Amino acid sequence: MNSPAPVCPPAPGLAGARGGVLMAAASMSCVQLGLALSVHLFDQLGPLGVAGLRLAWGGVLLVVLVRPRLRQFTGRDLLACSVLGVVTAGLTLLFMLSVARIPLGTASALEFLGPLAVSLFGPGSGRRRWAAPAAAGVVLLTEPWHGGIDPAGLGFALAAAVCWAAYILLTQHVGDRVTGLTGLAVAMPVAGTIGLIAAGPSLSRLTWPLLVVMLGLAALHPVVTFILEFLALRRLTASAFGTLMSLEPAIALLAGLLVLRQVPGAPAAGGIILVVIAGIGATRTGGRAPVTEKLSPEPAGGLFLRRGAQRARPGRTTA
Repeated sequence: MNSPAPVCPPAPGLAGARGGVLMAAASMSCVQLGLALSVHLFDQLGPLGVAGLRLAWGGVLLVVLVRPRLRQFTGRDLLACSVLGVVTAGLTLLFMLSVARIPLGTASALEFLGPLAVSLFGPGSGRRRWAAPAAAGVVLLTEPWHGGIDPAGLGFALAAAVCWAAYILLTQHVGDRVTGLTGLAVAMPVAGTIGLIAAGPSLSRLTWPLLVVMLGLAALHPVVTFILEFLALRRLTASAFGTLMSLEPAIALLAGLLVLRQVPGAPAAGGIILVVIAGIGATRTGGRAPVTEKLSPEPAGGLFLRRGAQRARPGRTTA
């Protein structure tokens, strides 16, 4: 008589929801660490130079990893991916310009208003009650009673928020039509090209050591960030993932404190907390129905299957 086959226990460690939470937290930490480290290069390359080179390297790395086949795309899908690339470039460049003028935590909280607005004013009325704490958070962040924030930095951060909202909507559209990260692998070279154009005169100050450093920053974000998000989303519901992403302004505050020694005042810290609370509340009371999965071939490179329209954030991408 054959003995019954042993039952394999669940994989320990990073399997399940706990692993998904750790991966999502690591993804957000990579984003903010990459941004904080980028600030130290502003004196050498300027914010546009840093952002442009990171976009360019990100485009190269994603093309190498994903290897998209353009013949699998329709003309409309290529156009949508190209527009996504333009928006991704705008998001990254504008956010870098804001971080050059205002603290990282404040800039991230203001930028987060983009996805928060998409969540608040999308289908479903139950989420709009969270607009009040979000608005109160913005007032505390900007401190209009004594002009506590650089006007240009504020404008760049809010413009980045608009780009982030457009990024979400375009990512949903592209993710519903294109399998895996192939859409992003087409969009990122477009963003990289725009980034290099914006970098312009900064490229004359580029050295080989700086080029290698920028490659490392691009690997940290967006490449490692997208991998961690992809793995996290296989273990978490969209609602749980969105709630975790709402904590990103708080992580930005911590990164600014530890890496850049940016100590927030009480109003700014309170504003970030209110924006985080609004983000968590809006995400927990609304979600997007899953779309039907396409069964197109997996892209060469094998790692990426589908990111879809899951994140109320990228590579911030991008940012």
